[in-house]
Amino acid sequence: MCKKFDISPADTIPSPERVLQAQGVPRASTDATRFTGIVQNAISRYRELAAPRGICREISVGNFESIYQGEGANAEDTPLDSIAQNAEYLSLFAVTVGEPVTGEISALFAADDFARAVMLDAAASEGTELAADALEALVHQDARQSGRLGSDSKLVRFSPGYCGWHTSGQKKLFEYLQPRQIGIELGDSYLMQPLKSISGVFVGGPKDIFIFEDSFPFCRDCDTRSCRDRIAALYRL
Repeated sequence: MCKKFDISPADTIPSPERVLQAQGVPRASTDATRFTGIVQNAISRYRELAAPRGICREISVGNFESIYQGEGANAEDTPLDSIAQNAEYLSLFAVTVGEPVTGEISALFAADDFARAVMLDAAASEGTELAADALEALVHQDARQSGRLGSDSKLVRFSPGYCGWHTSGQKKLFEYLQPRQIGIELGDSYLMQPLKSISGVFVGGPKDIFIFEDSFPFCRDCDTRSCRDRIAALYRL
């Protein structure tokens, strides 16, 4: 059974520093102060337009394996292959900050207002990540309270397009989850509409199951290596 979550917009408002960093402007840069007005405007507009919502559906390890194989285009070996097999809890998810934000960004680009469009796009992208974080926290709490996840277990999300999970995996994920219930559709090229949306799987279990070396062939193409920060965070919590 699917479970829908309304997410507080306040939990998805990015800081000016986070928006600037997404644009490649370091916090200590002298350029940061030049963008103060346009950044604040973007965050304010995002605050007005954002309507974050999420949906989840628990899935067994066996059924997830079928979903994960997708269209057969995954990397030959991926971290999630073994992580999912050792999971206590699996739940497919999708989260969005809504169509109005995406519509505003498109309108700004169409009007050649590139500076405001790019900054709002960055604010909305960071807001979507924060919405996914908020949904993760809600699902984690729900799974613990219901006894489906141990009190010391962690919850980590993985998404198609990362760590060897091909974007075509969205097709079976959407068939199982049906996120159109919260207004998310999947296009022929596996892009989600609204664009400011994230989908994937929440994996719950002991923190040790999430440890892996970033030495897979596809890791060479990763610019962020954000998995390192996620793994490190498990041991700080």
